[in-house]
Amino acid sequence: MMIAIETLEHDGSFQAYCAEPAGTPRAAVIVIQEIFGVNEGIRRKCDHWASQGYLALAPDLFWRLQPRVEFDPDVPEQFQQALGLMGKFNQDQGIRDIEATIKAARQRLGGRGKVGCVGYCLGGRLAFMTSTRTDIDASVGYYGVGIDNLLREKHAISRPLMLHIPTADHFVGPDVQRAMHEGLDDHPKVVLHDYEGLDHGFAAEIGKRRNEEGARLADGRTEAFFAEHLA
Repeated sequence: MMIAIETLEHDGSFQAYCAEPAGTPRAAVIVIQEIFGVNEGIRRKCDHWASQGYLALAPDLFWRLQPRVEFDPDVPEQFQQALGLMGKFNQDQGIRDIEATIKAARQRLGGRGKVGCVGYCLGGRLAFMTSTRTDIDASVGYYGVGIDNLLREKHAISRPLMLHIPTADHFVGPDVQRAMHEGLDDHPKVVLHDYEGLDHGFAAEIGKRRNEEGARLADGRTEAFFAEHLA
């Protein structure tokens, strides 16, 4: 179902997909979209977390530009539209909307329980930013882009962060991957996992990008990470 979340500035509201578990939530997980919006793949991610006992929320972060977009990355025209929106997207404001979603999640948990986030592509970058700029309890980023440009914020990481890095990512080259390792390998709150020969989008729920073996491995690690740090 879709729910409304009020902005931190109280000047509007945006939609978020919400998936609820059968019983009392063990915690909450915020699923941060790729550049393709809160599409079927992101909603399936939320549904999976709900099946694991979590309250799951996926905020529509492009709402100020074009609300409720759902792009298919396998359709070239839609891929280009998604890139166009990403170029106009204010990431700092996006983090504030994620922060508003964290607040809403805690309210739905009755003020009890922890909140984590997991993001993909653009969402992987935003998951890193969420870990440095908010009080999120744990963060996971899949194939985050441009994280090397955010390493100056690493001192602000105070809670667990996991990053999944496919080594053949055509959006995140070897130099960037090396910078991420050099900057974060010794950080006590951060763990990085490399996936040899896999490309960007390997953990997508649907579509041509998915690598079943790699996705299962990464998702299993994410589930164990949240089970430990959101308990």
